[in-house]
Formats: sequence, structure tokens, C-alpha cells
Amino acid sequence: MTAARESDPEARAREVCLRLLSSSPRTRAQLADALQRKHIPDDVAERVLSRFTDVGLIDDEAFAQAWVQSRHAGRGLAKRALAAELRRRGVPGDTVNDAVDTLGPAQEEQTARALVTRKLPATRGVDPAKRMRRLVGMLARKGYSPSLSYRVVKEALAEEGADPEDLPAPLD
Repeated sequence: MTAARESDPEARAREVCLRLLSSSPRTRAQLADALQRKHIPDDVAERVLSRFTDVGLIDDEAFAQAWVQSRHAGRGLAKRALAAELRRRGVPGDTVNDAVDTLGPAQEEQTARALVTRKLPATRGVDPAKRMRRLVGMLARKGYSPSLSYRVVKEALAEEGADPEDLPAPLD
């Protein structure tokens, strides 16, 4: 870094932001944290972040929408888990709510069913109650509600021929 750049905190701030944004999309909060770690003065950081937002290089709404679609499709995460991840990345609450609300209940249920269908063969030969716990637990870790998880797993096991009497009752 040249001596002129070292003495110009705004140039340093732009460089840090551009370097981070070139590797992957970031939220405004993530960039603000990075600038703070680099000891960029708050007023300079705010000016640079505002400018990047104005020109569209930082867009928390687009980040949140893309995150929700990507993580739901790729990892099968439910609204609750997606919202928690976005909040950890510093996305404002209203933006988080708008992004996760794009997932409808039917889409969430369809994804839960696909996850269970994919995992079901690995549990064959296991006690029905244990299968139920494993599959419901897997969905719970991905943020699905207990009632949806239990219903989807119970239906999948019934389709496979499990006797409903052998399945444990929900804990609700």
C-alpha cells in the first residue's frame, strides 16, 4: 500500500469493502464490522458504506432474498433457521421478515418432505420410534416446527408401511 493510501482512510475503507465484496456478497453490517476491525474512523466508514449502498454495491434486501432462496434450496433450511442466520449477519429485522416470508407454508412442507424422503432409506431396519426421533430431530435442526416435522415424518413412515400404533405420539 502506498503512503498516500495509508494516510487516506477513505481510500483504505473503499479498498477493504471492494476486496470483501469481490469474494462474496456481504451485508452492510458485515462490512461495517470489517472496517471497524481495520480501525477505519466511524464517520469515514459510514460515508463509504452509504456511497456503496447508493450505487448498489451493498443491498441487504437482495442479499437476504438470495440467501433465503439459496439456503432453502441447497440445505433445506426452514424459515426459523434462515431468519436466525440472517440476523447473525446483521440484516435488519424487517428485511429478514420480508425475505423469509417469500417462502410459503406449502414450499416449506414440500422441502421437509423431500428431506425426509432422502433420509428415510438410511433408517430402514431401525426401531420405528427411533426412526421417528431421528427424522423429526433432523427437521428440527433445520428449523422446522415440531408439528410439521412430526406430521411429515409420520406420513412418510405410514406410506412406507409402518404401523401408526408403533409410532410415538407427538410431544407438543
